[in-house]
Amino acid sequence: MNPAPTDIRLRKKSRLLAIAFDDGSEFELPFEYLRVYSPSAEVRGHGPGQETLQTGKEAVDITALEPIGHYALRLVFDDGHDTGLYSWTYLYELGSEKGLRWQAYLDRLTEAGYPRQPA
Repeated sequence: MNPAPTDIRLRKKSRLLAIAFDDGSEFELPFEYLRVYSPSAEVRGHGPGQETLQTGKEAVDITALEPIGHYALRLVFDDGHDTGLYSWTYLYELGSEKGLRWQAYLDRLTEAGYPRQPA
């Protein structure tokens, strides 16, 4: 399956990226969620087990969206992070797996002893 977006909206006030796909799926992805699951090597590392836990991203903003061809977006965050390309497939996965991935992130923060602050 190769999902294609039909609508992408940056909702700055609520800090959400709203994205609709051609199969009828619609997702609202919080900026913090997108930042901590960036596909960049800085976050993911260069192989399994090399991921870096991202902390202090509760109030991160997206300052720009840059389309990359017909297959991805580059998200520019106000903390200076702008590497990693969010392919349509990856954005779809982030949307459809949001509940599980978000809980896994919160669990990792707890294990690390990081007290997450409200945004």
